[in-house]
Amino acid sequence: MAKGVLALLGSGETAPGMTKIHRSLLSRYETIKAVNIDTPYGFQQNVPEMTEKLVEYFNISLQTKLEPLGFKDYENTSAVNREIFRQKLREANYIFSGPGSPTYALAQWKPMDLGNELFKIINDGGTVCFSSAAVLTLGAFTAPIYEIYKAGSSLYWLEGLDLLKLLGLNCVVIPHFDNAEGGNYDTSACYLGLKRLVDLEDMLPPGTATLGIDEHTAVLIDLEEKTLRVEGRSNAHWRMNGAVKTIHSGEVISLSELKNIEVDSTISEQQTAEIVSVNEVQFLIEQISPQTSEAVKAVAALAQLAENGGAGFIEPTSLINALLEIRSVARTAGDYGLSDKIRDVLIESNIEVSDSQDGISWRIKEGS
Repeated sequence: MAKGVLALLGSGETAPGMTKIHRSLLSRYETIKAVNIDTPYGFQQNVPEMTEKLVEYFNISLQTKLEPLGFKDYENTSAVNREIFRQKLREANYIFSGPGSPTYALAQWKPMDLGNELFKIINDGGTVCFSSAAVLTLGAFTAPIYEIYKAGSSLYWLEGLDLLKLLGLNCVVIPHFDNAEGGNYDTSACYLGLKRLVDLEDMLPPGTATLGIDEHTAVLIDLEEKTLRVEGRSNAHWRMNGAVKTIHSGEVISLSELKNIEVDSTISEQQTAEIVSVNEVQFLIEQISPQTSEAVKAVAALAQLAENGGAGFIEPTSLINALLEIRSVARTAGDYGLSDKIRDVLIESNIEVSDSQDGISWRIKEGS
């Protein structure tokens, strides 16, 4: 049988946009044996509910039975139960793991040598599909996300499972790369922010790259074809020595080419933030329509990006013009409620909008 695939999801493992990717991966098999490893969220109080949600998604959206494979605590698991876990893992051909804590997951998986176990499964034709927290563990090193951005820890790396190196790539993996939930502060690079990511990258051994994966985006590494393909809403970003190569959705690149790639150019932290913001703007604009309940929230996020068009964000003119264009479409469609909300949000962001017979004009109020 042909060798398998490692699927790295930037986020949204059960979102509609990822369903097509799961289906494509599952279609490789006549008989599917899918399991979910609960370790990343094994410390939480709602483990059964989390597992049930994933089982239900696979059952309803993918018409696939997902077997829960519990492994919550290495220290308190017997040698027999560890071996049972390994055997069930080896019997599966679709292994999924997702949200939770990368630090906790790594502490349980590292003594199990899970990286080598997963490599054997992929080498034998299986698919390993990891998302969010689980994805962070698969590189040469793992960023302790919560410890840094929530608990205020100093910057450091943990030794990762290094599955990517077995597939030919010496890198760390950062999901949620284009996250913009912070609005007027930087939550990209899995909530670390680009400044802290750059500082962390400076701590990596020479020759170690960063593979950043945008939200609702999948990086598919085919061990048989020796290729990397990007699918989904946005892009992947190969970063090394202060330079970035963006691999766009739909693009396929050989692993050998990626290892020896000439990155596009050396770019500054501000320029990198601009790339992240542009990707987020595209997604937000898609959410703004009279039929979308998230319209006002998306408008507010766009307005904040426009308001903060200085250091670290894109220049505001194109954003404001885009908002005004959406407002114009809403007015033409008779959706005056959405039109007024867009105008109100812009006004709250100190952007003055004027309607006249000659069209719509705007200006940023002095002192803003």
